[in-house]
Amino acid sequence: MIIAVLGPRGSYSEKAARQWLAENCSEDDQVLEYCDDIQDVFVSLKSGSAKIGITPVENSIEGSVGVTLDMLLEYDIDIIGETVVTIEHCLLSRGKKEDIRIILSHPQGLAQCRQFLKDHFKDAELRTTGSTSHAAKLATEFEEMAAIASRESAEMYDLNIILPNIQDREQNHTRFLIMAGPDYSTNSCQDTIRNSAVPEAKRFFKTSIIVYLDRDRPGALYEILGEFASHGVNLTRIESRPSKRSLGDYVFYIDFEGHINDEIIKEAIYNIESKVGMLKNLGSYPIYKKDHL
Repeated sequence: MIIAVLGPRGSYSEKAARQWLAENCSEDDQVLEYCDDIQDVFVSLKSGSAKIGITPVENSIEGSVGVTLDMLLEYDIDIIGETVVTIEHCLLSRGKKEDIRIILSHPQGLAQCRQFLKDHFKDAELRTTGSTSHAAKLATEFEEMAAIASRESAEMYDLNIILPNIQDREQNHTRFLIMAGPDYSTNSCQDTIRNSAVPEAKRFFKTSIIVYLDRDRPGALYEILGEFASHGVNLTRIESRPSKRSLGDYVFYIDFEGHINDEIIKEAIYNIESKVGMLKNLGSYPIYKKDHL
């Protein structure tokens, strides 16, 4: 089974993939496909070259990953799971601390270490890359270059850990979505449930949807949220993103507890559909257990 992740090797997306596979899959023939950017993960799912795709969706310091949210709207995929990875950024380089003139990382990596960079490398040139592991790979070229990346990247690309744990907040976690393409079979991973009937007892599920209000009127969003409240459904996340149709026009991403096939969820969704211009169901999936963190 081919699984598309953000590459190259040593990325946090790879770490998320291996973590989720260890907890959910019994097969030993998984192959990781390393993609240049997040959109390429979705392209691999659409084309069928990968059965599963794994991308970051939100970080505890810097918030949502916008490109992932945009791709969820654009592409037809099913979210079948989630996992949360503890992020420990390290400053990696071939050279010494005093040699560093250029620091590379993914935009999220740079943002999560903003204060550290201001305090210790205020004169360094900051450059963005497609992933933290890509930054580490590039940092092997010159001693004056450094990368903000993981310990795994240091080992992968034979770089020195100049300083460990440099993120601005000690508690730094990124949530990753596990997404299935059209040819995915639930038999591939034992504990993954996709489009199932009402979930078995003692399992806790989350559902993700996107809604678009096709007309701006007072109380429109309140009416949607009211449906969840009146049905006793707990929202775990709500966020707006530009619809890209016009300025001030938004779509809303909503996560809530429960499975799409629960009767109470069915009723709430049925009522909401009559109040919005578009409702896209992204999938119901097991909630990642917080006690893993």
